[in-house]
Amino acid sequence: MPDIKTTPDLNRKAKLEAFDRLLTIMDELRENCPWDKKQTLESLRHLTIEETYELSDAIIENDLDEIRKELGDLMLHNVFYARIASEKKVFDVADVLNGVCDKLVERHPHIYGDVEAEDEQAVKENWEKIKLKEKGNKNASVLGGVPKSLPALVKAMRIQEKARGIGFDWEKKEQVWEKVEEEMQEFKAEFNAETPENIDKEKAQQEFGDLLFSLINYARFIDINPEEALERTNKKFIKRFQFLERESAKDGKSIGNMTLAEMDEYWERAKYDR
Repeated sequence: MPDIKTTPDLNRKAKLEAFDRLLTIMDELRENCPWDKKQTLESLRHLTIEETYELSDAIIENDLDEIRKELGDLMLHNVFYARIASEKKVFDVADVLNGVCDKLVERHPHIYGDVEAEDEQAVKENWEKIKLKEKGNKNASVLGGVPKSLPALVKAMRIQEKARGIGFDWEKKEQVWEKVEEEMQEFKAEFNAETPENIDKEKAQQEFGDLLFSLINYARFIDINPEEALERTNKKFIKRFQFLERESAKDGKSIGNMTLAEMDEYWERAKYDR
């Protein structure tokens, strides 16, 4: 192992003690709490997904205190899974931690070996090539590591990142934008029928998917996270719509009985509400 310089961690002892405390509490709960004793890998799964989304919300809101709490919840889940696995005599938390440490060393040969990587892209390309080599199957797909259950928008991002990792990508953002415009025209062409009955909904859906995929691709090229961008727009819409509901109610109006023009007046005001 090469001699790698790092900044001394003056709080390492406290961190190790805190992790030891979590392991102790996990053991105590698993053996004494009726709820914790009942949990399985399967029963925890949906709770872990929920906690992950709560962490995502906290990050988007830049709520550092909430991020701390949600990281704690996810850390608990990781320890919980490892505890259950140790009862099955499959692995324990030490195996989990050593496994990820071994993987990090293996996939950073530019730090722990003699490989050179001058920029972030070179690191990503090395990472994907090493992953394929680890699988030991010459027929293994670069895209095989993308979880099937990922939300479609996030999955599109990961697919594109994986492909880029082995060099399959556009060279310039202008080329990607040309593709966006091409897909927009193809999608638009599907709605040029004279009557709605003549629109091929299946083909239109396909073209719309292609358009979204190309927009996600362009966002990646200009370093915008499309999932985060869409979520911020969702939050903005919710905030403005709730302003519309709140302020119209103050004026004695029922939102269900208002005209679109009336609602638009409140909507325009909502843009300036802080």
